[in-house]
Amino acid sequence: MKKSNAIDIVIIWVDGNDLNWQKEKNKYMPNSNDDFRFIRYRDWENLKYIFRGIEKFAPWVNKVHFVSCGQIPEWLNLNNPKLHYVNHKDYIPKEYLPTFSANPIEVNLHRIEGLAEQFIYFNDDTFITNYVKEEDFFKDGKPCDAAIENPIVPSGNDIIDYILLNDMEILNKYFDKKDIRKKHFFKWYNPKYGLYLAKTISLIQWKKIVGMRYSHLPSSILKSTMEEIWKKEFEILDETSKNKFRSKSDVNQYLFTNWQMLSGNFVPRKCSIGKFFLIQDDNKKMIDSIVKQKYKMICLNDNSEINDFEKTKKEIISAFEKILPDKSSFEK
Repeated sequence: MKKSNAIDIVIIWVDGNDLNWQKEKNKYMPNSNDDFRFIRYRDWENLKYIFRGIEKFAPWVNKVHFVSCGQIPEWLNLNNPKLHYVNHKDYIPKEYLPTFSANPIEVNLHRIEGLAEQFIYFNDDTFITNYVKEEDFFKDGKPCDAAIENPIVPSGNDIIDYILLNDMEILNKYFDKKDIRKKHFFKWYNPKYGLYLAKTISLIQWKKIVGMRYSHLPSSILKSTMEEIWKKEFEILDETSKNKFRSKSDVNQYLFTNWQMLSGNFVPRKCSIGKFFLIQDDNKKMIDSIVKQKYKMICLNDNSEINDFEKTKKEIISAFEKILPDKSSFEK
């Protein structure tokens, strides 16, 4: 029987090297507002270190829901009692499939059978690299997060900025900034945010929420938050779910996490819990942070400007092997 305070993890993944998957993807012709760059699907062969990190540094996790379009890593132990393998067709309505965008996969996660009310959402480039507690993610039934305002300024063809603006348009429809500050003052102006607090203070004069900082780290989400927003904003979530590739018209997972913060349904958390890294040719700081376990969580974000992909991939795997050398029970 599942504990009422159980915390699950959801990981989404795609093997971009799968020729059958590539063939299926190529059947669909994306338009100019879609993002179908290869780096969105490139496999760094480091997925097993997400599982190793979970088992070693977060043994309290109730269940790991591993989501893919039907692809299964050859090393994955499907018999692990903590593992729930989820095919897209198991939870995403058939009218939205197939999809080659993370956004439809994300905004429908609440439909996963058996998913706990409290869950932590992982992209396949986010890792736990040091010991974490349940209270790092949820406390007294509330998700832990950092409410920091950060203006969104769309630049060129960076689709994510437009998606975040779509999120903000919806959020400003339901939440009044002045009312938020009055009701949840110490959640918004909290010393745990450190120097980032200055960003929120600098935007006090703006009447609207002009954007929220997002960390690229695993997200604490309540299933009931997703269900509530689907009831209120079905049209935009339905449109997002129908897009085969990431589009400027989408919303994404940050609609849910920001909704939680704007409604005051969260507990402030230090920003120093994790670090975002953009993978480059020179990754000394990133590698050092992994090996020395400087952060509890990290994101290793892909970059189209990497000149030697294979060399960089080996460096990252070697760093993970130093802190997570042993197979987890999620591996055969």
